[in-house]
Amino acid sequence: CSLAYFGMDVCVDLTSKLIHKHGQPMMKDYGKTWLYVYLPQLTLDKVISYVKAGTGYDVSTEGTVYDPNRNLVAIKAKLHHESEQPKPSFWVVKDKDASGGDICFSRMGSVQDVNALPHQQHVHRGVGIFSVTMEVEGTPNFQPTPREGEEANLSFTLVSVRTWGITDCVAPIVHSPPDKWS
Repeated sequence: CSLAYFGMDVCVDLTSKLIHKHGQPMMKDYGKTWLYVYLPQLTLDKVISYVKAGTGYDVSTEGTVYDPNRNLVAIKAKLHHESEQPKPSFWVVKDKDASGGDICFSRMGSVQDVNALPHQQHVHRGVGIFSVTMEVEGTPNFQPTPREGEEANLSFTLVSVRTWGITDCVAPIVHSPPDKWS
């Protein structure tokens, strides 16, 4: 079920990823249909608590990667990429010295367009707008009731990014863990 739209302080990972020795990308469709987004652990904990309070479901954190040195969590964010779906927009701040109501952003294109530019393949810090949905095992078109020990999976789809610029303070994930997120 669709939960809500969330705006979160995030780092969006547009860095290039390792290529398998046979010339195939190790992370299939990275930057086209999905990418990593890093957010503070506290932010993810807050989203999970909102879901628990609103639905009664515990939320699975399987598939997240925790960085204890930065207290950040990496999540997979889906990207709309089909022709009938609007691709997520990528905006950059025009004047980094502006403050308050004087801050303006300029649209550079879609996240996929920006990811294809070699000079933009970095980790960008800013605000991400996400559509968040919850998936629970059960019968379609039937509202399941939370049972003891049952967990829901959250799915984040990136809608838009407003970036303040590049950050070197986050170590990007460069390869996919074995047998995960294929």
